[in-house]
Amino acid sequence: MSSESPQRRAVFTASNLTKVYHMGEVQVHALNGVDLELYEGEFAVLLGPSGSGKSTLLNIIGGLDVPTGGKVIYRDQDLTEYDDEKLTRYRREHIGFVFQFYNLIPSLTARENVALVTEISRNPMRPEEALEIVGLANRMNHFPSQMSGGEQQRVAIARAVAKRPQVLLCDEPTGALDVHTGVVVLEAIDRINRELGTTTAVITHNSVIAEMADRIITLSDGRIGSVRKNESRRPASELVW
Repeated sequence: MSSESPQRRAVFTASNLTKVYHMGEVQVHALNGVDLELYEGEFAVLLGPSGSGKSTLLNIIGGLDVPTGGKVIYRDQDLTEYDDEKLTRYRREHIGFVFQFYNLIPSLTARENVALVTEISRNPMRPEEALEIVGLANRMNHFPSQMSGGEQQRVAIARAVAKRPQVLLCDEPTGALDVHTGVVVLEAIDRINRELGTTTAVITHNSVIAEMADRIITLSDGRIGSVRKNESRRPASELVW
């Protein structure tokens, strides 16, 4: 069930991950013994329907949540042994997040929204550089209300990559967008992976997006269903929706 990438070093190794949520007297098993590796510089798509556990898995890898059982090793560090302070530092120094909703501050321009991250990062890009990467050099002084949904999402991507994270985690980044705008956003994510070598994981329920990936990892009922290497990775502009 594995599809190894021996030429690349594993960035994450998840072993027997479980996650149980307690809803009153009911136990919800979001993850049921997940084993997974994500490799340096790869573009991975985690594919599955709502409720399959993909968001929970991404949140645990990103240090936003902790597992009920099992381990997550980031390079040589066991994240499951980290306290809240160490997890916060881990997220700040290593992980960029992109969510379905943009979470921009309405009263700040695109440049200022990105600068919020660069001001607390060790070796950040200039906000202008990050916005250039996502194709928004001419919109950096605009406020979110003056931008389309796709442009706002690209600002969110610029904000995520401006701190030069080693890993970019994207949770349904095109879920609130139309097809044309979604392609533009995916092209920005793809460019970051190809040009900066950022390990990238995108979770989605849209199987078309999986064609962009180096590997496609399917989840169902909190378990890994299959892991498949994609021999013909395609750019977003060539996807057939």
